[in-house]
Amino acid sequence: MSTFCPQPIHAAKRSYIVYLGSHTHGPNPTSADLDSAKTSHYNILGSLLGSYVKAQESLIYSYNRNINGFAAKLEEEEADRLAKNPNVVSVFLNRRRELHTTHSWEFLGLESSQGVVNNGSAWVKAKYGEDTIIANLDTGVWPESKSFSDEGMGPVPSKWHGQCQFGDDDSKKSLCNRKLIGARYFIKGLEDFTGKQNASLHTTRDMEGHGSHTLSTAGGNYVQGASVFGSGTGIAKGGSPRARVAAYKVCWPPANDQGGCFDADILAAFDAAISDGVDVMSVSLGGDPVDLFSDSIALGSFHAISKGIAVVCSAGNSGPIPGSVSNVAPWMLTVGASTFDRNLANYVSLGDKKRISGASVSATKLPSQKFYPLISSKDAGISGMPANDAELCLDGSIDSKKAKGKILVCLIGDNARTAKGVEAARVGAVGMILANDAESMDNTIADPQVLPATNINYEDGQYLYNYIEKDKNPVAYMTNAKTVIPTKPAPVMAAFSSRGPTTLLPSLLKPDVTAPGLNVIAAYTEAIGPTKQDFDKRRVPFITMSGTSVSCPHISGIVGLLKTLHPDWSPAAIKSAIMTTASTMDNANNPILDSDLKDATSFAYGAGHVQPEAAMDPGLVYDLTINDYLNFLCGYGYNETLIQAFTGKPYTCPKSTNVLDFNYPSITVPSLGTKSVKVTRTVTNVGTVPSRYSVDIKVPKGLNVFVEPSRLRFIKVGEKKSFQVSIEGTGMHRPGPYSFAEIMWTNGKNTVRSPIVVYHK
Repeated sequence: MSTFCPQPIHAAKRSYIVYLGSHTHGPNPTSADLDSAKTSHYNILGSLLGSYVKAQESLIYSYNRNINGFAAKLEEEEADRLAKNPNVVSVFLNRRRELHTTHSWEFLGLESSQGVVNNGSAWVKAKYGEDTIIANLDTGVWPESKSFSDEGMGPVPSKWHGQCQFGDDDSKKSLCNRKLIGARYFIKGLEDFTGKQNASLHTTRDMEGHGSHTLSTAGGNYVQGASVFGSGTGIAKGGSPRARVAAYKVCWPPANDQGGCFDADILAAFDAAISDGVDVMSVSLGGDPVDLFSDSIALGSFHAISKGIAVVCSAGNSGPIPGSVSNVAPWMLTVGASTFDRNLANYVSLGDKKRISGASVSATKLPSQKFYPLISSKDAGISGMPANDAELCLDGSIDSKKAKGKILVCLIGDNARTAKGVEAARVGAVGMILANDAESMDNTIADPQVLPATNINYEDGQYLYNYIEKDKNPVAYMTNAKTVIPTKPAPVMAAFSSRGPTTLLPSLLKPDVTAPGLNVIAAYTEAIGPTKQDFDKRRVPFITMSGTSVSCPHISGIVGLLKTLHPDWSPAAIKSAIMTTASTMDNANNPILDSDLKDATSFAYGAGHVQPEAAMDPGLVYDLTINDYLNFLCGYGYNETLIQAFTGKPYTCPKSTNVLDFNYPSITVPSLGTKSVKVTRTVTNVGTVPSRYSVDIKVPKGLNVFVEPSRLRFIKVGEKKSFQVSIEGTGMHRPGPYSFAEIMWTNGKNTVRSPIVVYHK
């Protein structure tokens, strides 16, 4: 008689990042230093798992250059035990993160409407970002794009120590050059979720398009005649067109529904890029705000700025929900998205003679210049299917018998906008009108649809639905797409752009600034069609994209210019220059509007809309040191021992720390009661001398703000002066829980503006 012996049940292993802080080795580690660091990681793992061999089997990445830590496969109980190790700062899951032009630079004032750059332009002053190295953490790069041509480029800077790493199919080709000087991919974090991927995926080549678009926006070379199906024709170029660029692929197309960007890969890319010698890191990805010591982007960017590398991040696309902003660490430059004064447009004429403007880059035209029957997708749905599916034009929801030969009206939401066009084309519609919902409001996006199409705003959509419902024979005609400049007042905040307040760090205002993020034309991959559908055989070298992932590289390109013009400035000084010179007025000199067409606030645009020309000469900057950041963390109650591991040097928290005195270019008071709150700031003169600044204060009803002293005098460059801001509520006429004010230091030439946000408890 045999005896049944139950097998032990093991918990499923998942990948975790184990963060150990900074290395003890110097900034230029030897191979022995790197080996020693990796061995220490094996030893820590081995002591947990029982053997060195098991540690080797478990390890995914060893971060052994600038960031001290590793990624490994662990059971939850093992991760919990490891977190109690006194040498460990934090342990967190390898989470998935999401990916958050020809005319935008003209709108930002860097060139004229004829593409002429005057001798006083920031581009000329900063030598077009010459030899600054911009790294992009994204989906890779399409190296054959003309945006990455090295025409006119000199030798690769000697400070570059990176690699050109493409896959086996490209191993015999020289895909990097004097422009695209580096390419690396990081896939182990993804593969822990999906299993080993096909070797063809092991490449930095961009198969999705997002990385090529963002990298070319930041630092692409000049390309004449760029357009999308003939729309938006102009000279494509990046913010720093003479910069060198490097692609770090950390984001992957869906595989087993597990595509995306994984923390383990992101941290590995940060570690590599810091050692490679980059000057600016552009990071158009993120997720929900989490504790800073459990955030791969926050950790990686801290180690980058500690080496003088500026890090620019997208604010997220979860707007207009309050408190949705991500990438909120104080050492990052966080960017929201807004419109600019070009519209890729077409027009819809209705049977009642109403004319509606929409956004479009559709390459196809209506079969003939006549009115076609209109039908709402709600009325064209397949019987028995959920009405909401049809209203959104989800895949397989529309009845071809009802929609064929007509212009189909679909509501935005749920699935991709181009997927709605695919469904409309599948059922034989001659065209599609995509109507915004209440959340998307006035922001219309030009997509490369597979049939004649347009995207109209919420108000016009409501009119259109009402017309269809009330008219017995509703009809419409759509014109072909064309470029319209100028169009409506701009910038206007994008509805999708994530908003403050910052729930994780309530004394910090995020986003920091806003930049163009709708319908931006830049480079694209030629691996797939513009709709990303298998049947779409079209290939285009340029495409329109929208999102804070698009506005982020605009700022990265401008940071590249500032790095070239002011190589001795810290990342904090560069951020301050961009923030304090930003504008809260549109091109008609009216307050910037939000997506609901009401006045926007600092929760939407931060300090305002970027003005690169002014940022080159800000007059004064609010500078910060690494110790300032550490003191800020102390003020939020972070453990001193962990902070010391974070920086790798001896550190003691001050006896008392007021986070409101953190020398940020904006001021946020998260809780104002009946007593006055006093805030201290220090400015550094980076402008002309001698110089006298006087303060101007703008406050709403219900708030008083006083600044002492009210005048500052500087007699040398680099001189610092401190001032105190007193903020108090009047108890009367308060319009809401938040008040928005500003202080401006002016000397007749420079205006140094800081927004103030106050929450009345």
